[in-house]
Amino acid sequence: MSRRDISQGRELPIRLVTVVGTRPQFVKAFPLSRLLRETGRFEEVIVHTGQHFDPEMSDVFFTELGIAAPRYNLDIHGGRHGEMTGRMLAAVENTLVAEKPQAVIVYGDTNSTLAGALSAAKLNIPIVHIEAGLRSYNRRMPEEINRIVVDHLSTLLLCPTAGAVDNLKREGIAQGVHQVGDLTFDAALLATPLADRISAILQQLGLEPRHYGVATFHRAENVESREQLARIASYLKAEATRRPLILPLHPRTRRALASAGIDLDGGMLNAIDPLGYLDMCQLLRWAEIVITDSGGLQREAYFHRVPCVTLRDETEWNETVEYGWNRMWTVPHYLIRREIPGYGTEAAAGRITDILCTSFAGNARAGTASALQTP
Repeated sequence: MSRRDISQGRELPIRLVTVVGTRPQFVKAFPLSRLLRETGRFEEVIVHTGQHFDPEMSDVFFTELGIAAPRYNLDIHGGRHGEMTGRMLAAVENTLVAEKPQAVIVYGDTNSTLAGALSAAKLNIPIVHIEAGLRSYNRRMPEEINRIVVDHLSTLLLCPTAGAVDNLKREGIAQGVHQVGDLTFDAALLATPLADRISAILQQLGLEPRHYGVATFHRAENVESREQLARIASYLKAEATRRPLILPLHPRTRRALASAGIDLDGGMLNAIDPLGYLDMCQLLRWAEIVITDSGGLQREAYFHRVPCVTLRDETEWNETVEYGWNRMWTVPHYLIRREIPGYGTEAAAGRITDILCTSFAGNARAGTASALQTP
């Protein structure tokens, strides 16, 4: 039965709550939120947990990319993983009880992702996990635990690659699984012409296209150990003797370096404040090399056909390594470079929108509300 406003004789929009909290999630939400709004069939309520709270890591994305301002900003950040996730869980639950959505969308593998999924699961609200099925097979990483838990709670598991679908099959998950492509590629396609018109970052930094590198690092395993911080700093300094190396510093990384007394002076290494998405898109597009521990930048590097070095011992984006576009920093050489089949195909937002329409258009609001009774 179609979900209709009887008094008006028209279909009511499908109400979704999207939980985001970090820079990569804002990027992925950009093309999907835009399309959801354009279809006129959805009412999306954005909940920002506050996990990334600095203006350069958060506010700039909503203003640059035209993402609707969050209806809720929970302002939750800092503390250890369990503490942060627990505070988010309680706050997100309150928003879900108030909003009564038909589904909750979560992205990726962060504490915000886990809190959004757990809150929805406790209230029997369907969970849509975008970027499902990724595995690094390193359970020492908090992100790996988050991915596994969220996948096993989700109703719809929207995978970026065939490898992600296979990972879920090995764990006995087949229902609700769809390969939809990568929203990060949709975002890059939308942002690149805009960045060409607006961004002057290369001129501002005095850079020549294809004659510089870009580096970032922020993951817990890289910044919470002084020994690891020192290793990475030494590696980046060595790379900066070969070419200018631009290092937009995540606030957590900057604090960790200062606390450990580690400097980044040396060669042509230029540590700068975090950049907006359009400036970062332009910087990546014209780089000679990308050095990062970010899953998002590993893919964006491939989309722009820029070789990547990953500052980790493994990656959940194994295709980038297998096809020679990425390597771990402990490995001296790339594999033979080839195009990755089916990787970086556009229209992920369109596929996801179609799946959401098919899955939730017939749900009555009354049914959704009854499922949201506090246990």
